[in-house]
Amino acid sequence: MSDSSSSAELATRMRAMIDRLSPGDRLPSSRELIRRYQVGPATVSQAIATLAAEGLVVTRPGSGTYVAARAQRRAEVADTAWQTVTLADRTVDIRILTGAVGAPPAGTIMLDGGYLHRSLQPTQILTAALARAARRPDAWDRAPASGLAALRSVFAAMVGGGVSADDILVTAGGQSALSMAFRAIAAPGDPILMESPTYPGAIAAARAAGLRPVPVPMDADGLQPDLLADAFAMTRARLLYCQPAYHNPTGTVLAPQRRRQIIDAARAAGAFVIEDDFARHLGHGTPVPPPLLADDRDGTVVYLTSLTKPAAPSLRIGALVARGPVMERLRATRLVDDFFVTRPLQETALELLSSPTWERHVRSLAAALRERCGALAAAVTHELPHWTLTRIPTGGLHLWVRLPYGTDDTVIADTARQHGVAVSAGNRYFATELPAAYLRLGFAATADRTELIEAARRLASAHEHAAGTR
Repeated sequence: MSDSSSSAELATRMRAMIDRLSPGDRLPSSRELIRRYQVGPATVSQAIATLAAEGLVVTRPGSGTYVAARAQRRAEVADTAWQTVTLADRTVDIRILTGAVGAPPAGTIMLDGGYLHRSLQPTQILTAALARAARRPDAWDRAPASGLAALRSVFAAMVGGGVSADDILVTAGGQSALSMAFRAIAAPGDPILMESPTYPGAIAAARAAGLRPVPVPMDADGLQPDLLADAFAMTRARLLYCQPAYHNPTGTVLAPQRRRQIIDAARAAGAFVIEDDFARHLGHGTPVPPPLLADDRDGTVVYLTSLTKPAAPSLRIGALVARGPVMERLRATRLVDDFFVTRPLQETALELLSSPTWERHVRSLAAALRERCGALAAAVTHELPHWTLTRIPTGGLHLWVRLPYGTDDTVIADTARQHGVAVSAGNRYFATELPAAYLRLGFAATADRTELIEAARRLASAHEHAAGTR
């Protein structure tokens, strides 16, 4: 073990040692641990403190560290079967979100991730922003329910289209905004129209809110307005969820001529449009289309965006944009849910967005995503010529691949996992029956181009193995 090894690694090794000892046995001295594991005194102290907090060891000043008495296990297992009756039928099914069960084996190449690999994250910028935010004298004060005024102003400028700070509600990321909007706007039992396919998190959030997802087909230009109008008429839905820019999972961008048609169809139905603009900062270098919100005059569009995807998974900061009574409903939901978003994280986001290094990060990220997208597309085309790339996206984090007729996407995903590559089976992206078999392949969660090329080779092996077992 090197000097740079963490106390967590040392604690893991010491737990194995403790398992071989008996209660009351003395552990090696700190000096012996330093020599045996080639670590520093601080690392040893931290590891022992961790084990003591877990109740595995006790320290006796001047004497040493000893194995603690084993906790007595309860002879009987609690009977919680009664809870099934009490909880009734309000099950929240998260299988659509989690995909495969359990952590992937070591060495698995992750093509099913929805976040940036650490090498693509603006870690140094975030660290500096967090440090500056923490030094503010009011950093730990209560934040306004709608969010810090300065941060709302930055989001308003980012969205454009005449949006003001008063139209912004800061949220704890995009998923939180989505869940909040669904619960605030629609009532349990209501239908909600969704592109098909669509983001699994939206399907799960809608069902958790008691809504009934109704799929509306897409084509190469995005959501089809004529079928959308039919769906509004047949279902009397009052809510549409869509992703006009760099749609997840297909990468589609809604055609310019359809933007007004989508809004008009919703307006005619007296419905709201929830525009999920998660990929606002994930373009690949070409101009990013303006939000659908920019074409909305009457408060039809409720817009959401987030900093999580272009920055880091734990920067859980997003924004909802709404105008009219619906904003008051959203603010009320925020107060009932959690009062406000933690201030230090808002301050960090404000520092990040206000720094000139943020724009440089977005530009460099665009180049990296474009290069990775091209590398994976080329590798898949070369290794799996019988698979069909539906498009080469100009933004976002994923490729959407159609599998040959008769292929089971779940079988391919499971077999790929056994061959050391994790992918997302297409069935997760459809609220109802599948029209065909698909996979979503991410190109942002891997370490580099070499891993993407190797992932395509492993996918080819997995496909051959699956075909041979049929």
